[in-house]
Amino acid sequence: MLISEVNLKWLGHSGFLIKNSKTIYIDPYNIKTGMDKADIILITHSHYDHCSVMDIEKIIQEGTKILLTADCQSKITRFNVPIKMEIVEPGQELDLGDVKISILPAYNIDKKFHPKEEAWVGYLIKINNILIYHAGDSDLIPEMQKLTGYKQSGKEFVALLPVGGRFTMNSEEAFEAVKLIKPTLAIPMHYGSIIGENKDAFEFKELCEENNIRCEILRKE
Repeated sequence: MLISEVNLKWLGHSGFLIKNSKTIYIDPYNIKTGMDKADIILITHSHYDHCSVMDIEKIIQEGTKILLTADCQSKITRFNVPIKMEIVEPGQELDLGDVKISILPAYNIDKKFHPKEEAWVGYLIKINNILIYHAGDSDLIPEMQKLTGYKQSGKEFVALLPVGGRFTMNSEEAFEAVKLIKPTLAIPMHYGSIIGENKDAFEFKELCEENNIRCEILRKE
């Protein structure tokens, strides 16, 4: 979908492609061959469905910058193409020219799959007047409260939130996150393949729309 001058595509599961002056991928997994080469790749953590070497290899080119957590480093060093790696952790702010990226925490509250001490991440991507928050594999966590001011900033604020349950938030918990974050647009992810079903996304959308919150379910590209 086109959001102002930014093109946002869902690649399935937690994968997204963001295109403007740069081509940015987040957690590409089971993506098609022949896709545009990446300027920037953002990896939230080392689980195979988020840090997929086979899929990253499809889109890297010389000079591609990959932001990743420390536990991903041993996987990414396997590439023959010269890339630029940067290990990130929550609390960092990166200025990549036209793109500004804040590194945010992502973890489970009452599950063992994504412990807080691993320092796995979500990303807040800032492109001109558009903000895109990718929550990573997360529950509804207290740190999300810090995002509440963005709707009042006059910017388009898009929240990409997992809804599949078990490993992350389910649709109801993701809706609670939306009420806290207050994005201008909510988009569900982390469903439809490994975990979660299409109905989870539609339940999430229904909850949002009942409360006058804009929500879009993207077609998998």
